[in-house]
Amino acid sequence: MTRDELYARYRQLVDDELPRRARAGRWVVTADHCFGRILLDHAVGGRWYDVLDRRRSPASGQLDDDQLAAAVALAERVLAEGDPLLRALDAQSLAWRGKRPKR
Repeated sequence: MTRDELYARYRQLVDDELPRRARAGRWVVTADHCFGRILLDHAVGGRWYDVLDRRRSPASGQLDDDQLAAAVALAERVLAEGDPLLRALDAQSLAWRGKRPKR
């Protein structure tokens, strides 16, 4: 898969597929920007804005090839495994921000 194809898949997952599946399944996270936060955080191993330039949009476009591939692979896992995996990923993302996990 080329970088452009990988990035298009990332956008499709974050902007459409994950939020649609999340709303239908009543997952802990349903908003596209929250999926973006979670995937970006896990792609860089911490708060994405500590690694990527938050003033340069979109942040996802700043991921290197390996980080982008990891984000897409993780998003595909969330699609397959659903809310239990998403809860764990969201809890870690929130912990990196000093926030408590959602119930």
